[in-house]
Amino acid sequence: MAWVAAVARLRARRQSGVLVTVATVRGHAPRDAGAKLVVGESETWGSIGGGNVEAVAIDRAREMIAASKPEPELIDFALNDKVTNQHGVQCCGGTVTVLLEPLAVVRAVAIFGVGHVGLELARILARQDLDLHLIDSRADILTEGRLAVLADAVGQVHVHHTPLLPEEVLEELPRGTHVLIMTHDHAEDAALCDAALRTTHLGSIGLIGSAAKWVRFRKRLATEGGHDETTIDRIKTPIGLADITGKEPATIAVSVAADLLRTFEMEGN
Repeated sequence: MAWVAAVARLRARRQSGVLVTVATVRGHAPRDAGAKLVVGESETWGSIGGGNVEAVAIDRAREMIAASKPEPELIDFALNDKVTNQHGVQCCGGTVTVLLEPLAVVRAVAIFGVGHVGLELARILARQDLDLHLIDSRADILTEGRLAVLADAVGQVHVHHTPLLPEEVLEELPRGTHVLIMTHDHAEDAALCDAALRTTHLGSIGLIGSAAKWVRFRKRLATEGGHDETTIDRIKTPIGLADITGKEPATIAVSVAADLLRTFEMEGN
């Protein structure tokens, strides 16, 4: 399997891995510079030449996966019979430098409601390397023409049209997905808040709206939903940075995106 396909497979499985590349070669070596190997927790794809070089690279890659180590590493190898190796002798006569680049599990974000703010937010988040899920009950909101502004997306955009029960999408979302609720309908928002609190594999949950809206929702989540205070506190509202107070859709979107990216940074520490 080509290394690009292997990386895509790990991403689709939401599994971490390491991309191993022969960075430099001097003299004779089993593979030329540029040869690649993809290492997963239990599988490998491709080859950088076998022998001690490949075995050591795989061992170190799996240590990096286990430690969730985000920084790349370089390993130098001398291919001669005077070097004591962990996995046998390679005496091609050259030297090889191997680059190990961690492939982290990409983050996922779900925007429920792709109206004015939702679309502006999608435009910003689509420029990040993440899986972006866009969910709306209105078909005219999710047309190809309207979403054409996302054509230059860096991340992978997944569109869900849910005419009846948008909350059903919650169970389908990847583990750890950050959920942002901003639909056109307060009843839909309320149903999504209730369902999100019952969906245990999600990441953060954010709700757009005023303080008055949240007072009503909080009471309903406690009385009708039966949620305790600790569970209800999983929902963050208002969303965005408190010191950015503009009400234009693009301004709100920048604020919400910045707040979410800060959450990502905190997760990584």
